[in-house]
Amino acid sequence: MLQQARNHLQSYFGYSAFRSGQEQAISQVLEGKNTICVMPTGGGKSICYQIPALVLPGITVVISPLISLMKDQVDTLLEAGIAAAYINSSLSAAEVRDTMAAAKQGEYKLLYIAPERLESRSFIEDLKEMPIPLVAVDEAHCISQWGHDFRPSYRQIQRLAELLPQKPVVLALTATATPKVREDICRLLAIDEANTVITGFERENLSFSVIQGQDRYVFIKDYVQKNEKEAGIIYAATRKAVDQLYEKLRKSNIPAARYHAGMSDDERINEQDRFLTDEATVMVATNAFGMGIDKSNIRYVIHYQLPKNMESYYQEAGRAGRDGLDSECILLYSSQDVQTQRFLIDQSLERERIPRELEKLQLMIDYCHTENCLQSYIVKYFGEAYAEPCGRCGNCTDSRAVVDVTKEAQMVLSCVIRMGQRYGKSITAQVLTGSKNKKIAEFGFHTLSTYGIMKEQSAKDVTNFIEFLISQELLSVEHGSYPTIFVTSQGKEVLVGQQLVKRKEAVQTKQIAADDPLFEELRSLRKSLAEQADVPPFVIFSDRTLKDMCVKLPQTEGEFLTVSGVGSSKLEKYGELFIAAITAFCKEHPEREKGAAAEQALIKPQKKAASQSHLDTLELHKQHMTVSEIAEKRELAVSTIESHLLQCADEGMKVDLPLLVPEEYWTLLDKAVQEAGRDRLKPIKELVPEEITYGMIKAFLKIGCPEESSHS
Repeated sequence: MLQQARNHLQSYFGYSAFRSGQEQAISQVLEGKNTICVMPTGGGKSICYQIPALVLPGITVVISPLISLMKDQVDTLLEAGIAAAYINSSLSAAEVRDTMAAAKQGEYKLLYIAPERLESRSFIEDLKEMPIPLVAVDEAHCISQWGHDFRPSYRQIQRLAELLPQKPVVLALTATATPKVREDICRLLAIDEANTVITGFERENLSFSVIQGQDRYVFIKDYVQKNEKEAGIIYAATRKAVDQLYEKLRKSNIPAARYHAGMSDDERINEQDRFLTDEATVMVATNAFGMGIDKSNIRYVIHYQLPKNMESYYQEAGRAGRDGLDSECILLYSSQDVQTQRFLIDQSLERERIPRELEKLQLMIDYCHTENCLQSYIVKYFGEAYAEPCGRCGNCTDSRAVVDVTKEAQMVLSCVIRMGQRYGKSITAQVLTGSKNKKIAEFGFHTLSTYGIMKEQSAKDVTNFIEFLISQELLSVEHGSYPTIFVTSQGKEVLVGQQLVKRKEAVQTKQIAADDPLFEELRSLRKSLAEQADVPPFVIFSDRTLKDMCVKLPQTEGEFLTVSGVGSSKLEKYGELFIAAITAFCKEHPEREKGAAAEQALIKPQKKAASQSHLDTLELHKQHMTVSEIAEKRELAVSTIESHLLQCADEGMKVDLPLLVPEEYWTLLDKAVQEAGRDRLKPIKELVPEEITYGMIKAFLKIGCPEESSHS
């Protein structure tokens, strides 16, 4: 049966081999074992039940809470020549009856249903009349009260498996389950924990960044304009923020769509279709959008505001790069968003769940402030063992210069105090830049000693700097009818000269992908075919498949079948048109050649060679360079260099402790370790000066105290 599964993978889906974990999950299902499969978004979970559905006799039932995902997946299966259908609230009663009648007649291999259907006794009776060898439970974390998206209707699934006469195999699939949630899923769905397939939570084609202290709209506008041909999602926490951002983008002539629960069903469907068909390249949305979107060519996801927890963030960010091509996930952090999320948690949950959710929110805030690898932070959150730095996230690649802005910070903080700490960012910036606004004179602010002391800057730049001071917790925001800013205790230390303020240069936006005229031609052909078929373009071929065509330049049917994502059904439908377009392009551009090395890079994105990278760092370390000197020379973050040297120590190589941790800190660290113990880093960090990094603490603990190191 496994060989049959491999044959179906090639003939229907156009892939020559299974991805990591897929074959193990499929093998266990075909052996009749209830299984839980944990794969990152875009890792190929759907193949784990779609292939067994083709091998096993009867009809596979797929339970999914996501209406739009059902439609996208059914469209994709039909395009591949696989009979499939769905039943959810978007269908009329007559359409449901017709679909169920066809299912009983054996016309489908897969039937997607919403979990709420399982609460209907008559629906269960209909299912009993069908041969169902497999029940696939998508978004399986919804069954657990410990999960971030608990759905009571999911609790009916266990009952369904017991009621069906054939006693089907149950396959649970999720991308975002912590160890406790995985344990819950196994218990509730009668899955032996030994039958767990976990491929790892890391997404090797995604780069994560956290940006704070910058004008968020200016960043977004610049980023979207530089990547105008690419599809992206911008998430905001509230409907109001979505509407405001959407209107601003439209006024800048950016083809944006929007989506939130305050819109009518027709409006949401229309906006979603505009995005899926590439009519709108940017979707601005609350978390009501996206979980059920199967659009594979999303090149970036930007969070305009802080998400409520890591599960939500990773699931939403994971909409990017589902086709395996390099994509970006950017979180624009402002400390005032913390209050927004606390308010939303307080309003939307039962009292007993609030403490747990606030704890998760704090871990999300910690993510925004960590100086270590962001991808490593994420995978550790989901219970994975220590991961080496990814080498591609914003923290790993950060080489921005750091400047002392203490004097400017003191100007702002002093002005806020002189204004009575009762006004917002905008008017404070106007006072500092010497605005002639009538309101300034009415309040008498033009007489303050801080009036106009930053007049060489624009009010927008000063507002941006105030955002930075808020992100550093030197200023805080009092939320009321009108948000006001006030100086924190930490800010007062800056004012009296007890603390310096340093700021990195602003993060510059960049273009994600280089232009390729052939790719643009194939993308245009795909769009016209999608319009004729009334399906989203990615259903015809993914971006990854088009990129593979650009590398392999297939000009015969045999060559076209070697393209990743091309099966016999797609060859029959579209081969002639795409081969003709590629052949014509190659005649016009005889300099274009096939690239074998590029082909491999496209098929399997390679992780940056962190294994070699730490050895390069060690060579500089042997030349007695300090961590900061190596970081500057290699244009990497200090935390990345520290991680490299710790990895060298783990592998038994000689690392010189004084170059990682200056000797003047040893006594302080020794005392802090004795007081706080060696088990956790944070209590130690709280007892030492701020300039002692987590990397220094790890090095001190790993390589040894001064007395120990002298003997090593």
